[in-house]
Amino acid sequence: MLRLSTSDPDFEAKFARLVDGRRETGGDVSRTVTDIIGHVRARGDAALAEYTERFDKHALNTQDDWFIAPEHCSAAYQALDSHLRDALELAAERIRAYHQDQLPQDRDFVDEAGVRLGAKWYPVDAAGLYVPGGRAAYPSSLLMNAIPAKVAGVERLVVVTPTPKGQINPLVLAAAHLAGVDEIWRVGGAQAIAALAYGTERIRRVDVITGPGNDYVAEAKRQLFGVVGIDMVAGPSEILVIADGKNDPDWIAADLLSQAEHDPSSQSILITDDAAFAEQVEDRVDVQCAMLSTAKVARQSWDANGVLLVVSDLAEAPALANRLAAEHVELAVDNPDALFAQLRHAGSVFLGRLTPEAVGDYVAGPNHVLPTGRRARFASGLSVLDFMKRTSFISMDSASLAKIGPAAVALADVEGLPAHAKSVELRLK
Repeated sequence: MLRLSTSDPDFEAKFARLVDGRRETGGDVSRTVTDIIGHVRARGDAALAEYTERFDKHALNTQDDWFIAPEHCSAAYQALDSHLRDALELAAERIRAYHQDQLPQDRDFVDEAGVRLGAKWYPVDAAGLYVPGGRAAYPSSLLMNAIPAKVAGVERLVVVTPTPKGQINPLVLAAAHLAGVDEIWRVGGAQAIAALAYGTERIRRVDVITGPGNDYVAEAKRQLFGVVGIDMVAGPSEILVIADGKNDPDWIAADLLSQAEHDPSSQSILITDDAAFAEQVEDRVDVQCAMLSTAKVARQSWDANGVLLVVSDLAEAPALANRLAAEHVELAVDNPDALFAQLRHAGSVFLGRLTPEAVGDYVAGPNHVLPTGRRARFASGLSVLDFMKRTSFISMDSASLAKIGPAAVALADVEGLPAHAKSVELRLK
């Protein structure tokens, strides 16, 4: 675990290394994924069956081995304990309401030159959602990906998920029922991404692929961007907590561990103006971590990537946070809005002491699929716009063409494109 202080003489060099540090895919993963994609593209279902047998120990023989029918999802939903069903429904309701408000509006207007201009928004025809598999899979991830797609108007929603030894979390099936998923295929890994991108004998291709996965899934999405649209190339999870010494150290320790328990490569960072408080948080991390069922992963993450950063004044924190551009940023201070006003680069921000990041993972409403690895400098969290595209349109009459057409002719001529110029000139005459 790294300790930093802005008063250290070598602070800038150490902080720059922290900012530039990478915790993501290596070259071996890239080469392996390239091979997998090539095999799936060339051999389709046969390659999928071989990879699924090898990696998931699940044989794809009958249709039931390949496909999870909607009635199984409905049955899983009906079998839920009432408190879990209520929690899932609350999450779905809040996610749907938040994303409904993101729907863009078509435009249609006439400008001062008399030209009719505008744009229409359309959903993609089909979207593929990757859901990590096994008994520990997360239904919240399915809701966060599927509901924005349905709100956008996507007609065909396809889930791919590995089912190690045939097992799948029934909560994932229940979430699929609640979200209105159309197809669920028992395949995972880079091979599932390739199947969605190119199509196979059984699985029809899609237009956009979203959803979290391991290094191989992320690398497959990166390599296939352009063949299909993707949400983002997601790396290990991150949390940055900016907190003063008035906080309960147990609360902040729990917040840091909430991301550390995801993966050994996850990163948890605390920025505080109180060195004694930082020591208290470190102590509570040790105590709480020992009691977690996820202790092994959380401990690895904290030891390898955890950071305690002490500043002389919290006024320094926003500039440091902007350089880190973290996935999640908590502002556990008296006046979080003052710091929030200075934050420009963050995936999602959690304001105040009573707003833990974990609430955002489940029921707050905004999407929890967020940019990692400093990509918040140029990217946003998943939204309905990831499942939509915009088509602009133009309409002119002779009067409006006469006003702006000569300028088009002049620009075409100077660019050495005479056919462009002539197509306008003929209409001007």
